Parts: sequence; C-alpha cells; structure tokens
Amino acid sequence: MGSVTAVMWFRRDLRLGDNPALLDAVAAGGGRVLGVFVLDPLLWDRSGDPRRNRLAASLRSLSESIGGRLVVRRGDPATVVPAIAAEVGAASVHVSADYAPYGQQRDQEVEASLKCPLVRTGSPYAVAPGRVLNQQRRSYQVFTPYFKAWLAHGWRQPAEAPADVTWVKASSEELPLGADDAGEGAALKHWKAYLEDVAAYDDERDRPDLDSTSRMSIPLKYGEIHPRTMLADLARKRSAGAEAYRREVAWREFCADLLARHPQAAWKPLRPEFDKMQYDEPGELFDAWRAGRTGFPFVDAGMRQLAETGFMHNRVRMVVASFLVKDLHVHWRFGARWFMRSLRDGDLASNALNWQWVAGCGADAAPYFRIFNPVGQGLKFDPDGDYVRRWVPELRHLDGKAAHEPWRYDASGYPDPIVDHAEARREALRRYDAMRS
Repeated sequence: MGSVTAVMWFRRDLRLGDNPALLDAVAAGGGRVLGVFVLDPLLWDRSGDPRRNRLAASLRSLSESIGGRLVVRRGDPATVVPAIAAEVGAASVHVSADYAPYGQQRDQEVEASLKCPLVRTGSPYAVAPGRVLNQQRRSYQVFTPYFKAWLAHGWRQPAEAPADVTWVKASSEELPLGADDAGEGAALKHWKAYLEDVAAYDDERDRPDLDSTSRMSIPLKYGEIHPRTMLADLARKRSAGAEAYRREVAWREFCADLLARHPQAAWKPLRPEFDKMQYDEPGELFDAWRAGRTGFPFVDAGMRQLAETGFMHNRVRMVVASFLVKDLHVHWRFGARWFMRSLRDGDLASNALNWQWVAGCGADAAPYFRIFNPVGQGLKFDPDGDYVRRWVPELRHLDGKAAHEPWRYDASGYPDPIVDHAEARREALRRYDAMRS
C-alpha cells in the first residue's frame, strides 16, 4: 500500500475542513492517508438509539466525502488501531486530543500498544481544556472570570481543508444505517442559514415555542463543524444575539475544562457537601417523568420532545432537570444518565455539568434554593401554550395559557399533577438545610 502512509483516526472530528489533525496526517503520509473510525463497544453499547443513528449518518457522510474509503472497524481501540497501523505500515497515527476521562485513558492504552507515534493535534474546542488559567496558574471555578480569560486567550483562525489527499483503501465493516441529515456539508449549510437570524438569539433563546435556537449542539457533538469556525463567523456579526451565542460556546468549553480536571464530575458532585444530600430512590415518579406523564404540561412537553426527536430545548432542559431533582427529590445522576441515552447531542461534559448546575452541586452552580416553578416557567417562556400543544396532544383543545393549567379545565386523558409543587419545594429546602447542618 505504499511505503509511507499516515492513519487519521477520526473520533469527534467527522469533517475534512478546519481539522488540524488531518492536515498533519496528510503531511506525515506524503498525501497518503488511511481514514479510520473505530466502533468502540464500550461507547456504542451505552449509547441510545438517537446517538447511534446520528453517529451512523455522520459516518456515512464522511465516507462519501472521501470516496467511500472510510475504514470502520469494531472492537477495543487499543487492539484495533495498532492492528490497522501495522497493516498499512503507518508512519504515524493522528488524532484530535480527547480530554474526556475515558478518552484520555483509551488514548494512553493505544499509544502504549502502537509501534509508531500517536500524534495529537488540536481538540474539539476553540480553547483546549487546561489552557485558560488565572494569575496563580490555576483553573477557574466560576464561569464569568473564565469567560473573560477565554476571550483574552483567543483562538486560531479556521484551518483550510487539505488538498491532494490520496485516501488509502483497506477492508472495512459495513457502516451502520443512519437516517439523519448529517455530516459536514449539512452542518455548514445549517449554520450559515442560522447566522442570518442569530441577532434574535439573545431575545428568543428561552422561548421553546418559537423554535429559534440553532441546534448546533448536535453537529458540534460529532465534530461535523469546529467551534472555531462558528466563532470566526460570529465575529463578523455585531449584535447582542451573536455575543450571547458566543457566551454559550464558552460555557460548553468551561464544562469540558471542568470535567478534564475533575473526571469524577460525570457522576459525583463537585461540591462534596452534596454527598450528604438526602435523595429518594427512582421509582414510579421517575418513570412518570421519563414518560412525560407528570401532569405538569411544560415538563411533559419537554420529555416527549426528547423521546420523539432526541432533542430538547435548553430552557426546558433546565426546568425538567429542576423538577426531577427538587420536586421529585431524585439524584441528578439518574436524570443525566437518561439524557445521555436519549439525546442525539449527548455530550458527557455539557450534560453532567449542566445537571450539576441545576442541582446546585457543581462549579458556579445555581443556588439550591433556585427551584423552577414548572407552571410559572411555562407561562413565562411559552406564553401562548404553543410548545405544550405541539408535544402534548391531549391538551390541544385548550386555548392559549390554559394549556399550562389543565386542571382548571376539562382535560380528561391527561394525568393529574403527581406532586404538589409548593410542598415539594418546601421539602427540597428542608433537605438542603439538613445537609448544611
């Protein structure tokens, strides 16, 4: 297959443009590159169907963009990657650095088994975890100073797509099926279209009824687009909406930075006193929450949107998370685990740290006593009830705001509220006081 070939091991960078690791692979292989994706059973088996389908669609798109020559192999990367490298006589294996707990461990094991260098170039972030430090050379625990330092640190301009690549052939397993409109081309097209409306983001981002958020968390998860590309475009848009969107990109990177430094944050509170918090075991109430049958329309609409589409609006994510932790008194990690199985954009760092934010136990978290009123949130952010009626068909006969308080009207077929919110709130605060004392 040639004396010099480099392996490009794709992971969370399923694109050709703005991919520094791929540029390094092209240079190291003299233009000859074997593109590889490893279906790791440890990750694949723990993913729900929404993530599997989305990944499969993205892989198909990537393979098409390189002439159908993406090599897909199934197995432990510590065995599969060295075997592929030996098979083609690779001069080097190239990756974008992974900062997730499992990803770091996996890459160390692969590196130890390889007979050639494992070269890490770039990352899935504009500013890699560990790069933004305070004056004492320590990482930030609070977002606002992190954001200011993140802006001051800056990032490189997007890299060009490689030219004159000879994609090497090798045996491959059949790509899994995926029905989503996915891949680099779809991501760039969607992003360019959204940029035309980004000025409204600051005003409309909390309104699930308007459906005006970008949904770019999904292509970002799979690296179909790099945040650096998005930030370069946002820099040319001078509006409050563009600034608010850039802040959300930074929040994603803040979460990644936290998880890289605190790997246990995927399942353990960053604030250790919350280990003493009293939670209830998940039971029938948890099942009602998962099924979108709580009797609280705004919560149920979100959970049904999640079940049907693999996506949920960010404002609604906060409300359903608060409801689980502070109305049903169930530990946040059960909700985080359900989200990871159900979301197409299931990102470990963003998911875990945002759940901790709502639960009051993370870095720069919302105060525990900030308990979202599920009815009040619906009335404020879905003022005409359109979002609720879209996802809760039992309530479509109720006009306007009536959809948020169906117990006041005829709503046969829709469940009664499973808890009294006022009582549940008092109990949540009682448990918080007990923990602190």
